[in-house]
Amino acid sequence: MSGERHLDLISGEVLAIDKPLGWTSFDAVKRLRGAIQRRLHLKRFKVGHAGTLDPLATGVLIVCTGRATRRIEELQAGTKEYVATLQLGATTPSFDLETEIDATYPYDHVTLEAVEAILPRFRGSIMQAPPIFSAVKIDGKRAYKLARKGAEVELKPKPLVITELEIVSFEPPRLELRVACSKGTYIRALARDIGQALGTGAHLTALRRTRVGEIGIGSCLSIDEAVDLINNAPLDFPDYFIQQEHN
Repeated sequence: MSGERHLDLISGEVLAIDKPLGWTSFDAVKRLRGAIQRRLHLKRFKVGHAGTLDPLATGVLIVCTGRATRRIEELQAGTKEYVATLQLGATTPSFDLETEIDATYPYDHVTLEAVEAILPRFRGSIMQAPPIFSAVKIDGKRAYKLARKGAEVELKPKPLVITELEIVSFEPPRLELRVACSKGTYIRALARDIGQALGTGAHLTALRRTRVGEIGIGSCLSIDEAVDLINNAPLDFPDYFIQQEHN
């Protein structure tokens, strides 16, 4: 068929996936790796992802196969774009729905004008303290593991860049924002900080990554579509692999 996509999984493919809600990034990689191993009749095969998405987030996840895994650092360095939904007036320890609400605050004073007034302080180069429920390491241990044990965790602020930050919709207590930012930005932490700046609390209730670098959500495949592509697309093989197969 004219225009049919061929795959060279060994030399390397970059697959753009729309990660489903509830899946870890590793779940997605594992599913695709399994399909590739079955298709190529291999017991092991290198597959990785560029930029982790939390289980409660959906959207663009870049998955690299074979030699394309060498591009992971380059790909995950690209600007990322998100649509984030915040709930004002309440906080959680994880800054999202992973944990239960631990405090509530008045939010009736928060107007659209108030939100517009505080957003400029979060644009450009800023410092952000990562969430304690994160994979940041403290003395070799993941912060979220320490936090779940009730240990006191303090993470130092890190520099990052938010290039775009705008209101999508505002229906109190729901605030939806579009964010374009650098690698290492925690949108959950941004929700926390925006809530504090507004004189209330806030936590993240939904997050969708709509772009990584030049790859937008419109060019992404569902997990099932990606598996179908791996199972059925014509395969190309690098010369060295063909030679090995015939020796």
